[in-house]
Parts: sequence; structure tokens; C-alpha cells
Amino acid sequence: MSAQQKRRNADENGDAGVDFGLASSIINGEDLAPIVRHAFEIGKPESLVHQLKNVVIKKEAEIEDLCKLHYQDFIHAVDELRGVLVDADDLKGKLSGENHRIQDVANSLLLKLDGLLQMYSIKKNVTMAIRTLKLCIQVLSLCQTCNNHISTGHFYPALKSLNLLQRDYIHNIPVKNLKRVIEQSIPQVKFHIEKKVCSEFNDWLVHIRSTAKEIGQLAIAHATSSRQRDEEMRARQREAEEQSRLGVSHCSYSLHLDQIDDDSLVEFDLTPVYRAYHIHTCLGIEDRFRDYYYKNRMMQLNLDLQISTVQPFLESHQPFFAQIAGYFIVEDRVYRTAGGLLSDTQVEAIWETAAAKMTAILEHQFSRMDTASHLLLIKDFVTLLGSTLKRYGYRVTPLMEVLDSTRDKYHELLLAECRKQVADSLANDTYEQMVMRKEYEYNMNVVAFELQSSDIMPRFPYVAPFSSSVPDVCRVIRSFIEDSVSYLSYGGQMNLYDVVKKYLDKLLIQVLNEALIDIIHGGTLGPSQAMQVAANITAFEHASDVFLCQVARLCGVPVRMVERPNAGLTAKSILRASQNGAYNSLLMLVNSKLDEFMQLTTNINWIADEPPQNGNEYMNQVIMYLDTTLTTAEQILPLETLYTVATCAMEHISDSIVNAFLGDTVKKFTVSAVNGINIDLKLLETFADEKFNTTSLSEFKKDRSLRDCLIEARQLINLLASDNPERYLNAVIREKDYGALDYKKVATICEKFKEGAEGLFSLTNRNNKQTARKKSLDLLKKRLKEYN
Repeated sequence: MSAQQKRRNADENGDAGVDFGLASSIINGEDLAPIVRHAFEIGKPESLVHQLKNVVIKKEAEIEDLCKLHYQDFIHAVDELRGVLVDADDLKGKLSGENHRIQDVANSLLLKLDGLLQMYSIKKNVTMAIRTLKLCIQVLSLCQTCNNHISTGHFYPALKSLNLLQRDYIHNIPVKNLKRVIEQSIPQVKFHIEKKVCSEFNDWLVHIRSTAKEIGQLAIAHATSSRQRDEEMRARQREAEEQSRLGVSHCSYSLHLDQIDDDSLVEFDLTPVYRAYHIHTCLGIEDRFRDYYYKNRMMQLNLDLQISTVQPFLESHQPFFAQIAGYFIVEDRVYRTAGGLLSDTQVEAIWETAAAKMTAILEHQFSRMDTASHLLLIKDFVTLLGSTLKRYGYRVTPLMEVLDSTRDKYHELLLAECRKQVADSLANDTYEQMVMRKEYEYNMNVVAFELQSSDIMPRFPYVAPFSSSVPDVCRVIRSFIEDSVSYLSYGGQMNLYDVVKKYLDKLLIQVLNEALIDIIHGGTLGPSQAMQVAANITAFEHASDVFLCQVARLCGVPVRMVERPNAGLTAKSILRASQNGAYNSLLMLVNSKLDEFMQLTTNINWIADEPPQNGNEYMNQVIMYLDTTLTTAEQILPLETLYTVATCAMEHISDSIVNAFLGDTVKKFTVSAVNGINIDLKLLETFADEKFNTTSLSEFKKDRSLRDCLIEARQLINLLASDNPERYLNAVIREKDYGALDYKKVATICEKFKEGAEGLFSLTNRNNKQTARKKSLDLLKKRLKEYN
């Protein structure tokens, strides 16, 4: 069948059934898989095969038409190709000939080329061998260098060599055995270096613990020097203020700049720490070393915080606290210079552990102490420890709070010691005026406590108005003030002056005043001793102002603050009250002694016919005693007190004379007895006038003399010796001449004024004057009975 007929049959059979979509997809080169899948899904694969065959027939017809169209061109091309083949055969022959000639020439060259390639291979192998040897030499050289550094202790360069070997060479080592050996050796060498630096660090731990005490002692000594400089500066400042207050203008000023770096004072070597930490950092295990350092130092701290059981704490506290101070000075240096070896929290935890332990130890030890000086010694060293550690940034408040909590206990112990010293001083005192024969004695006992009445140096021997216990007790008080200021200084936040003033008041009131009261009311003092005690209290009262100024100077308070009104001590008023008690005791002692003499009135012959010519014996003893007592009082007591003692003694004698007439021992008395008492009274009045005029009491009290204190006894004697005693009944006369008399006492006494068998008032016709007196007396008795 011809092509035209086939095309026609194809057109007739398939034009209707050809799927133009399928043809289009084939022409465009699209994927026919979806079409095939669809044909099988709908169950008509035969239709698809038929369509494909139609497409093939159609394409064959198209190809046949195209070939017919280019047939002549194809024939022409074949002819040309045949011509080309002939030319190619000629060329091939020529090339074959040339090839044979070239091969003949190249055979000798190929032999040479093979030799050359063999030489190149040898060169390459030699070059590779040289490169390998150089690399191995460098590796071995690094290994040798590392070994040399390790042997000389230069671990950081050794680690650098190892790191360089590990980073740049180990992966390029061509010798497997050498590479394996080096790979195995590097960890071992690093471990060896770690052990070496750890060994050095452990040696440093032992060394630094043994030297920590010296470090702490040196730092505390520096704190002591700094404190002394501060105290000297404050002393100069107080002196300048005092000179300014007194108007002295030639003051000199100076500026001292002694700022010294603490690190330059305390020298110790931290090189092993730095190196160990740096090496561990280079090894990448710095955290492990931090933990190792912290744990070991904590163990050392726990050992340092164990107090000695062999020595008393008083003897071991200084090395104990010096060791702790040295420990934390080292830790501060490590924290500041070791580049993060210690963290803030670790340092804080270490310090809080130590502070808690130290406070517990101090509280326990303080609770067991019963001596104030021991407490002061430990407290002073602890304050130096606190001052030292505060310089390095540690919070020492817990330690200061423990010291503050022992303030009352310390002063109770100090008061107890002072109480014993004061009691001993008062007990050993003879209460006689103190005599000083040398100037140094005067300065030590009088000027030191500003007890002098004048700035002019007296003549020696000098008799002080106080006894020996006054300077002794003043020295005790001065020592108390110094110890109190020493204990309270450099402590917590407080008004130092007010606190010391409070304890000084407590000392003067609870110790000195109570001791004086015990002496006053102890019943062992005589009148002269009671006078001396009263005079001593005056000295103590004056010295209390001096003590307060001493407190102000030691506390850095201007003296003008002390001199303000109401700024004094409460103890002054308490001492003044005790002095009044001493005066009352003196009066009681004087009156008691006078009562002993006045008891001798029982020896008077109250019904004698004649009065004694020189008075009764008891009055001589009374006057002698009064003369001795008032002379002593004049030397010791102020005029006001002397006047009080003298007037009270005179009043007591006057009362005793009146009471003698009232007493049950006197049943009756005669005018002779009255005249005898009159003589006694005149002697006493003469003595009273003499004392009043010779002791300057006449200028002190002009309105009432000592004679006036005898007014009751004088008026009674005048009444009993009167020729007309009934005049007492006249109110005007009674008020004028007998105003001091009580009419009840007069009535009782007059009842005893009777004539006896030998009395002067016995009834006789020869004595009208006596009869008139008797009548007047009887009238007085009668009228007084009516009044009663």
C-alpha cells in the first residue's frame, strides 16, 4: 500500500477517534502517565493503545512526506561524502607514515622519559621523607622544650608547648607510632603539671597558715600605732581648745600625712596561688581548683577557730585572734588580686562563719570572766582586730555588738573592784588631817585632783583639810574613769561621754557614797573622825567636778559643755545629803559625849548649904571637851558647820541642865545648888563668848551668839535665883525675861525647890528677905498648879 493510501486510511479510520489532547501532549513532550493511569482506571486501555497507534501512523506519514521533499539534497550530500572519504583515505596514509617516523624517533625519548619519571618519583619520595623528618624534628623539639620547661618548673610555657603541639602538629604527624606515643603522653604530662602545681600550692597552704599569725600581729600592730596617732591628735586638739578657751593665742598647727598602704606593710607571697590558678585555668579545670582552694582554706579556718584547751583564753586570745586576722588579710589579697579565684559570696560565707564562731567564743568566755582587767584586755584586742579587718572591708558589726553587750558586766566587775579598794582605803584611814612635807606629795595628793584652795604653793609641812583616804579614793576613781573610757572607746555607736558619765555617777553613788554611809553609821567614829568624814565629803564633792572634766577630756568633749548649768553629776547632791548625815552623826556623837559629862550632875549635892566656890567638876570637863572639839572643827569644818556644831552643843547642854532639874534623881534642891549651877553656866557662857569671838563666828552670825543658845538654862537659873519669882506670872515680864521657859517645866522644877532642914529658906524670924522670897515662890507654885 502506498504512503498516500496509508495516510488516507489513517485519516479515515482514526481521525474521528484520535484524541487530540493525547497528540498535543506527545508533541509537547508532556508526561503521559496521568493519561495512561486514567485509561486503566476507567477500564479502556485498548482505546488508549489504538489512539497511540494512530499517532504513530500519522507521524510516519509526516516523516515520509519530509523525506520525499529532501531526496535530491540527500543524494547530493552522499556524493560529497564519498569524495570526502577518498580524501580521508589519502590523509590516513600520510598520517600513518608520519606516525611510524614519529614512533621511531620517540622510542629513544620514551626510554629517557621513563628514567625521568622514575627520578621524579624518587625526588618526590625524598621530599616527602625530608618533610616528614622536619615535622618529626619540630615535634620532638617541642617535646624536648616542654620537658625542659617542666624540669625547670616553668609550667605555663610547657603548657603552651603542649597546646601548640596538640593544635598544629599532632594531626600532621605521619609516623603513627610517634603520633600514638605523643597522644598518650600529652594527658600524662598535663596531669604531671597539675600535680606539681598542686604540690606547690599545698606547700603554700602549710606555709601561709604558719605565717598567718605573724601577718595578723603586724597588721594589728599597725592598727595600734594608728590608734595612738589618733589619740595624740585628739589630745593636741583638746589642748588647743583648752588654750583657746583660756585665751592663749600662741597655738601651733601641723598637718601629718602618714597614709600608708596596708599592702606595703603586710608582705606575703601569693605566687603559688596565682600560678596554680593560672595553670588550672590553662588546663580548663579552673572550677575544680576554685573548689579545691575554698575547701582547703575552710578546713584551715575551722582549725584556726578552735581555741586552745591547754592555755587559758586570757593567754591565748592574742595569738588566736592574730591568726584569724592573718587568715582574712590573706583572703582579701587573694580576692582582690587572684582574678576571680574567690567570689563575693564565698568571701562573705567565710567571714560569716568566722564571725559567728568568734562571737560565740567571746560570749562564752566573757560569761566566765570575773575580773574587769581581763575583760578590758580582751575587749581592747578585739577592737584592734575589728579595726584591722574593717580596713580590709569586712563587716565587724557582730563583734562590736558582743563587746557592747558586755558593757554592763564589765562595769559591774569594775565597780566591785573599786568597792573593795574604796572600802580598804576608808577602813585604813585614821581620819586625821593629812600632812604633806614635800612638794611632790602635795602635787600627787592635792594638785593632781585640783583640791588646792589657791594656786600658790604653800609652805611645808602642809596640813590638808582632808585625810589620807581622799587622794587614795580619788586615784581609784580616776583609774575607773580611764578603764571605763578605754573599754567603751572604739566600740559601737554611742554617746561616749554620756555613758561614762552614767557609770561615774553609779560609782560615786553606789560605791563611794554607800561606803561613806557605812562608815558614818558604823558606830566606830568619834566626833573628830566624823568631822573629818564630813570634810572628806566636801573634798569628794569638789573632786567630782574634776572627774567630770576628766571624762570630758578623755571623751573628746569640750570642757565648756561640762560647765553648762545642770550638766553636773547627780552624785554631788547625793554626797551633799550624805554629808548632812555626817553632820547629824557628828552632832549625835558630840551630844552623846556631852551626855556622858552631864551625867556627872548626879554627883552634885542638890541640897547643899553652900555653893561650890569654883563650880561643879562636870562643867570643867564639858568646857575642856568643847574647847578640843570646836578647835578641831575650826580646822576642818567650814564656818557654817562649825557654827551649827557649836550652837547644837550649847543648846544640848542647856537642855541637859534643865533636864537635870526635871530628872527623877533630883527630888529637891536648894538655892545653893542653884547658885552652883549658876557658876557653871557663867563659866560656860564665858567660854561661849570667847569661842564666838575668836573663831570668826561673830562675823558669820551676828544675830545669834553661842551664849544665846544657853538662854533656856540661863532664864531658869535667873528665875530660881530671883528674889521675886512670882514676877514670872506677869505676862510682859515672862515674855521679856523668861520667854524660853515652858511653864509646865517651871511648875515641875519649882515643886522641887523646897527648903530642907538646913535650907536657906527655912522659917526664921530673923530673915524676912528669905521669908518674902518663900512667899513669892509659894505663890508662883500655887498659880502654876492652877494653870495646869
